[in-house]
Amino acid sequence: MSVSETDSEVSARLELEQTQRSEGWKLLRGLLRDQRRNLVIGGVIGITWASFKVAIPQVTKFAINNGIEKDGPLLGWAITIACLGVVTGVLSGLRRYVAFRESRWAETLLREKLFSHVLGLNIGYHDKTQTGQLMSRASSDLMQIQAFIVMIPITLSNVIQIFAVATILFITDPVLAIVAMLPLPFVNISARRFSNRIHPISIAVQAEQAQLANVVEESVSGVRVIKGFGAEQVQFEKLEKEADDIFGEAMKAAKIRSNFLPAIDVLPALGAVGVLGVGGHRVLSGQLSIGDLVAFNVYLTLLVWPLRNIGMIVALGQRAAAALVRIQEVLSTNSEITDPQVAKSLPRATNSQLGAIKFDHVQFGYDPVQPVLTNFNLEIMAGESIAIVGATASGKSTVARLLLRFYDTNNGHIFLDGIDIRKLKLRDLRQEIGVVFEDTVLFNDTVTNNISFAKPNAAQADLERAAKLAGAHDFILQLPNKYETIIGERGFSLSGGQRQRIAIARAIISDPRVLVLDDATSAVDPSKEGEIRDAMRTVMSGRTTIVIAHRPGTIALAERVVFIDDSTIAAIGKHEELVASNTRYREVLASMEQSKTLRSTESAK
Repeated sequence: MSVSETDSEVSARLELEQTQRSEGWKLLRGLLRDQRRNLVIGGVIGITWASFKVAIPQVTKFAINNGIEKDGPLLGWAITIACLGVVTGVLSGLRRYVAFRESRWAETLLREKLFSHVLGLNIGYHDKTQTGQLMSRASSDLMQIQAFIVMIPITLSNVIQIFAVATILFITDPVLAIVAMLPLPFVNISARRFSNRIHPISIAVQAEQAQLANVVEESVSGVRVIKGFGAEQVQFEKLEKEADDIFGEAMKAAKIRSNFLPAIDVLPALGAVGVLGVGGHRVLSGQLSIGDLVAFNVYLTLLVWPLRNIGMIVALGQRAAAALVRIQEVLSTNSEITDPQVAKSLPRATNSQLGAIKFDHVQFGYDPVQPVLTNFNLEIMAGESIAIVGATASGKSTVARLLLRFYDTNNGHIFLDGIDIRKLKLRDLRQEIGVVFEDTVLFNDTVTNNISFAKPNAAQADLERAAKLAGAHDFILQLPNKYETIIGERGFSLSGGQRQRIAIARAIISDPRVLVLDDATSAVDPSKEGEIRDAMRTVMSGRTTIVIAHRPGTIALAERVVFIDDSTIAAIGKHEELVASNTRYREVLASMEQSKTLRSTESAK
């Protein structure tokens, strides 16, 4: 208890820990119910294994009593023991195979469920959640659950073995059995204390591992920024701190294990000492045969691993429960953006053109008390191209995000071809809107698969048509394997202009009715800006297009300009008209031009 914690805070923390633990076990039970059929099969195999394992000392006892003491035939007993050993070995392998198969299958199902759920969560959730935290839940946390499940059939057979051994010992000699089993209650007490002590440490270790994963993820994804600023030491110190934190928590767990687990090993050994002392006297007095004493000691050795396994399964169970709590934190999060219960369909192509958009009294803020757009009203005709212009953080990109339903409006409505977009299935809406984002993200795959990302079964002719429209076909043919060339992590083997043209091709492969170009030339070298602009002009032709523009040359591609200032539409008109009539518009353009000049200077260096 820290000095700063009050009694009520300590009580609340302990209550939260207890709730988390209960929730973890509840989730684990639910997961095991889904696997119960095959786990039962594994359990049956384990019980059969335990039966043969327990039979070997009994056969050994008969071999000693009848084959050695009475000079009987030993070969038959030896063959019997060997056969039992072979069967036990086969069953042991089969038991472990089933256990590992089911644990890996459960891990796979849970990983797929987690991945599917994460992809279904709204963008607002991802804005606030660290990638490393999600990666940790999908990797190390799931490994903890897998490690526990694999022990369930094995532990079941071990428990059966303990009861079988105990029964045989009491039938053979009750007094000697009491001596042998006397330490067992203390094993149970130790296991319970161990469980209570290790659980909060298990949670802390997994939380620290998630923090470390986040630092690693940021360092790898931002390696160019780190190297550009010579900040390798800064990131190393961050990682070193998180690694030290993990080490500290892990050592606390190691100390707890070092205090409790040896007791679980020593206690059965104390029973063995008692058996040798008491049993030796009973053999000498004729109350016990040598075979019985040997069998007794063999049975005690059979108790060591199962009892050791109890401590292990408790520790693994606590880690699994902690991991399930962390995973459930994600799975219990509901997406704020969902499909409607009764969805409408967009009108299909007729004689009239498609792609009309209307923003009707839209108000939105990432924080509702700080609106980004206020009373935003805009109508875009089908096939019309508009440029949205404004100062930095004026809400330009927000318009595109709202149209895609990355976020829902706080007030007002958005219509696509007369249908409120909240009445459409998300997939249907987003398939009709092609987007080229400011930050071009390509995947470590072939050019073909990157272009056909939204339309995996696209014909080669459609791929090449989209690439030609985007001005990408010619340079793709110059690549080593043309369309089958692997373009590397995030496409960094290509130039900025080449990446952007592939992104444009990806956006139009499915022939969307609306095209959104979110500052598509901002990340391109100024010397390549003209090529990208030519590609944009081609794909915009005859298609409803929203251009989020920072550069005057890009603005000129649009038929109308929507100027956003102070969270609302300040002016609408042609570019030349606004330059002539709107002072604020000219100031924003001058600021954009200054930024472009600075980028050109930096690029020249």
